[in-house]
Amino acid sequence: MIGYITIGAKDPETSGKFYDAVLGAIGNERKFADGGWIGYGPKGKDEHNVYVCPPFNKEPATFGNGMMIAFKTDAKDKVDAAHAAGLKAGGSDEGKPGFRPPEKQSWYGAYLRDPTGNKIAIYYTP
Repeated sequence: MIGYITIGAKDPETSGKFYDAVLGAIGNERKFADGGWIGYGPKGKDEHNVYVCPPFNKEPATFGNGMMIAFKTDAKDKVDAAHAAGLKAGGSDEGKPGFRPPEKQSWYGAYLRDPTGNKIAIYYTP
């Protein structure tokens, strides 16, 4: 349903390091970097569907209040790894890895903010 997403960055190089770590932990890789744009996609495939870049309108990048992007992965340990990698790469914690709600054990996820303040989730559904 979604073709691609763009994530506004105040400093694409700093945000790129964050997304290298987080997206790399769940099976994606940096595909290119050019003119402040960084593209990501699945490892081993010739596609990219996540872009980190400065805004088109040349205004400062700001995070969207109420907006969040969720990245799905295929294993609980990848959620843990992506969360840890994101913190190490300059992100901030918005929710430690765990089942939500805890009693159901049907959705395992974690939340981070990137260096610009964009909120993301990484999740796995067993």
